[in-house]
Amino acid sequence: MKPLGIGLIGTGYMGKCHALAWNAVAPTFGDVARPRLVHLGETNETLARAKAAELGFARGSGDWRAVVADPEVDVVSVATPNQFHAEMAIAALEAGKHVWCEKPMATSEADAAAMLEAARASGKVAVLGYNYIQNPAIRHLKRLLEEGAIGAVNHVRVEMDEDFMADGAAPFGWKSDAGSGYGALDDFAVHPLSLLAVLVGPPARVVTDMAKPFATRPLADGGSRDVETHDIANVLFRLASGASGSLLVNRSAWGRKGRIALQIFGSEGALVYDQERMNELQLYQAKGSAAEQGFRTILTGTAHPPYERFIPAPGHGLGFNDLKVIEARELIRRIGGEPAHLIEFETGFRIERTVHAMARAFETGGWTDIDD
Repeated sequence: MKPLGIGLIGTGYMGKCHALAWNAVAPTFGDVARPRLVHLGETNETLARAKAAELGFARGSGDWRAVVADPEVDVVSVATPNQFHAEMAIAALEAGKHVWCEKPMATSEADAAAMLEAARASGKVAVLGYNYIQNPAIRHLKRLLEEGAIGAVNHVRVEMDEDFMADGAAPFGWKSDAGSGYGALDDFAVHPLSLLAVLVGPPARVVTDMAKPFATRPLADGGSRDVETHDIANVLFRLASGASGSLLVNRSAWGRKGRIALQIFGSEGALVYDQERMNELQLYQAKGSAAEQGFRTILTGTAHPPYERFIPAPGHGLGFNDLKVIEARELIRRIGGEPAHLIEFETGFRIERTVHAMARAFETGGWTDIDD
């Protein structure tokens, strides 16, 4: 397959992460052609040109539409705030480009549905940036489940906590604006939902509570503004299998920096994982002498692909950006017609429907079914 031409829209936290991944994927794996970094889009020409030079793109434009229209661009990375995903991804698909869009898919179910329809109509590959599923520890956890290491799953608990919204004196920002979505539910819960999707399947029924730890936030020029999103969400759910579960998300949790705590309980054991210790997982198996049973820690290494593509020795550890490099390679392979481990728009739309069902459950105060 010829080298792919890459367009990038947005160069903030996740945009830089995409750029680093596109730069690193070929030397890391050695089995894909080095992408050509063609065109970068930002909010103005000056910033676009500066970021293009910094990140290795041939050119930069102050209008994202120029990236989408560029005939040399084969894949568009959409790494902008949530409310812009739908318009940009749909435009790219209609222009005949493959799309790698950051999560969440969109801020409304209608926009997510339109994105899915555009992907189906285009015949192009359209994936979402759920890079936590690429972690070698998560991939190994999935294999353990498939091999029946803990028997039949009967209960799942997952929590995601960070503290970047924990300071009530921090000024009002776009994440507190209703235009960005519901809050922690779609900004955060989509990541645990991506893990559930690949490990145990999506929730079938949900009931939800949400909370605002701060009713208002100060404005930079004085005064204050009402917070329009919920920074905390608690969800009970049932899987299609009948297994029970809980999903707790909080982006105002002091002391938590990047925590996704996953516990999966089965008829013959349990699996435990915490994103803040992303290079290890714990396995408990109810067999052997009761006096010697206990959780054992599995530290990822070269026995857990594709760890060995980064580091030749176990215990040294991968990081967040490494997972994005793995995701970039999976996308290149998928575009080339090979099987890939990704969240495509089809599965991503189910995640979005789940989020919106959770929000409806909060409004109604009762259990809500998630229809396929």
